Amino acid sequence: MRSRNGDAVPSGAMAGDPRDPGCACKVGNEFGEASARRDLRAYRRSGPERTTEWLIDALSIRGVEGMTVLDIGAGVGAVHLALLRAGATSALDVDGSPAFVAVAREEAGRQAVADRVAYRVGDFVELADGVEEADVVALDKVLCCYPDMIDLVARSTARARRRYGVVYPRDAAWIRAGGVFFNGVLRLFRRRLRMYIHRTADVEARIAAAGLQRTYHRTTAFWQVAVFERVEGAA
Repeated sequence: MRSRNGDAVPSGAMAGDPRDPGCACKVGNEFGEASARRDLRAYRRSGPERTTEWLIDALSIRGVEGMTVLDIGAGVGAVHLALLRAGATSALDVDGSPAFVAVAREEAGRQAVADRVAYRVGDFVELADGVEEADVVALDKVLCCYPDMIDLVARSTARARRRYGVVYPRDAAWIRAGGVFFNGVLRLFRRRLRMYIHRTADVEARIAAAGLQRTYHRTTAFWQVAVFERVEGAA
């Protein structure tokens, strides 16, 4: 989930507005049509954000020709659209926001790849049993908006045949403190969205337990980008 209004504010798929009748998952979507349209305009004007570009580059560095993609919390679709252009054969966009799915579908049509992308609207954790494995799985700014890191990582890594990439906040003390303040403001304004600063060691331990080994790691002041490869012979 990404917001062009502030790099540290999560948006897009797994964050929610209980007032939105189109919300398709229990976490919901704080950022609806206006946010989706704003992010789409920004994407068309400037391309993916820096951390998203790093994620795309790291996922595709060894080639993605002939591969399938599962993009969880895809926002406007920047990750899977780039991987399709790089040679991936098909993609599944699973997003909790109907508004973001709508703009991602629109952009796929504009880029002439609509016939290569399928869409599911809802909470990935709830939908996971019905989602097929993919060669590449991506979660760009999704962990920061989802309370149950263990379930989300377990179910998403189980769908990754070859590569797994995530963008999520660093767990520095000042970021954790900022998250507490940010969540306090959200509670004050009765917003449902929360920011979750999961500890890096815990996230990576769960990913490693799924048989994936880290091959790429890069950070900004706030975000970290990590990509993992399936260990030969691992389940």
